[in-house]
Amino acid sequence: MGREYLVAALVSVVLVVVLEVAVLRSGVFRLPAYWLTMAVVLAFQVPVDGWLTKLDAPIVRYAEWTISGVRIPWDIPVEDFLFGFSMVTLTLMLWERARAREAA
Repeated sequence: MGREYLVAALVSVVLVVVLEVAVLRSGVFRLPAYWLTMAVVLAFQVPVDGWLTKLDAPIVRYAEWTISGVRIPWDIPVEDFLFGFSMVTLTLMLWERARAREAA
């Protein structure tokens, strides 16, 4: 066994995208506001996550056998970006779906 964090992160992305395309169909991927939101999230995630995971003085440590080992930029595990995408996208999809139902 191994790479649990990587596998979970990848599965979360696939599930969120499938949920949007096949079930919710909220249209978030077509909204400029969604992409702007993702840019803002990244603008904050990179410095904060970089500070938390920097290898020379980490606050958060990952068992090396659970992650892919790919770290970009500033030692941030790529899995953190995948989970961030899933968390923010799922929230916005559900928000848009609720807003559409309320308007109907």
